[in-house]
Amino acid sequence: MRRLLSTLRFQLARLLAAAAELPAPGHRAPPPGWGERRAAAAAWALGSDRSMAQCGGGAAPPPSPEEARGSGAAAGDPPPRAGESLEHDGLENVQEKKIIRKKKKRTKIRKGSQTPPDSMDYLMAEIPFASTDTGYEFGTTSTFEIYFKKRRKRTTRSKTEDDNQTKKKKQDQPNYFISLPITNPKITRGIQAVQDIIVQKDHRLSQAMVRYGSLHVTLLVMHLSSEEEVGIAVGALLESKDAVEELLQGKHLDLSFQGIDDFRNEVVFVKFAASDHTAALTEISETMKKIFQEKGILAGENRAFKPHLTFMKLSKSPGLRKQVRKIDPHLYENFKSHYFGDETLCRLDLCSMLKKKQPNGYYHCESSITVGKSHESDLIKKALHRESLALFSKLNKIKELLSNPEIRMKINRELFQDRHKQQSLKSHVDSNSPAMPI
Repeated sequence: MRRLLSTLRFQLARLLAAAAELPAPGHRAPPPGWGERRAAAAAWALGSDRSMAQCGGGAAPPPSPEEARGSGAAAGDPPPRAGESLEHDGLENVQEKKIIRKKKKRTKIRKGSQTPPDSMDYLMAEIPFASTDTGYEFGTTSTFEIYFKKRRKRTTRSKTEDDNQTKKKKQDQPNYFISLPITNPKITRGIQAVQDIIVQKDHRLSQAMVRYGSLHVTLLVMHLSSEEEVGIAVGALLESKDAVEELLQGKHLDLSFQGIDDFRNEVVFVKFAASDHTAALTEISETMKKIFQEKGILAGENRAFKPHLTFMKLSKSPGLRKQVRKIDPHLYENFKSHYFGDETLCRLDLCSMLKKKQPNGYYHCESSITVGKSHESDLIKKALHRESLALFSKLNKIKELLSNPEIRMKINRELFQDRHKQQSLKSHVDSNSPAMPI
């Protein structure tokens, strides 16, 4: 079979060489030896030598005299005459084209395969189930594919863990806090003056200012994820009142504010003056933290407690960070040791960071406690004193008005006119009323 195939290929090469030696009309004849070179190239292209070498055979045998006459000649046919050579060559060209067309069809059937029929790949393709994917059937894959899949799983797992951590961080961010409100007008006026001076120097920072109604000192932050936890936090705040009272022991806790400092030039605040009262405030914060944690509330931070009164921060306006990266300390350098005033601890509030603020600018308050046993009576006395001062001021104004003679004349005239109108009205009613029978 192999010998027959090689013989057919050789005959085809000879036909190609003979056709190549015929000059086309209007063209000159090719140079001598050109047909042999074309035949050799065709034989190499058809793979006769390569296929024979692969199969272990020798070179193709020389053609027999019958084969040399042409593929279309039979064994008993006489050799063609000299006059018939042109016609015979033309027939050979037609046969050659038919063979090439058949070859192209077979090539298309083989789906573009260039493998010779006698090669090992061609013979293997004839075996049943040759196109079966053994890796898929038996579950075997290459080392690289296994490594790639493992790496992709690790990458996907790490991305999922990062996303979960990010979501957890967002969910655990503080949204409630314990606030010590600033009620001393002297402190609020002093902070407003500093804010005005800073805005005059850099008007962009007006977006970073904290309103005077929102000024406070944060004692504790926490995350409350539901209204049920808010209720638990309210209970913990009310329970902490007795503990704070024990720490104060019936005394006032006056907190002094002096000087200005910042956190990484992004948050500017008024500092506490160094005193024992600041240590007492820290102790109150730690006591309340323990009470809230015992109730199951995630309260407090990992960093150390540093009480401060914030009045400017870049985080208030996200768009401001694109314009101002840092707050220049020279804007408030004249107030770095300024004394702002004292604030007496009298109230602690549980406030929300996210809910709508009150009309005065203060945060939404869930619950409050008043601390200091003697301070409650002081508050009542101060309220009564304010009311009495307001009444006294009104009485003084009335006395000043009555001391003016013109005003007294107007008052007398109005009183006389009113009395005269009443008398005339009474007489008119008496005259129109019917007489009663005796």
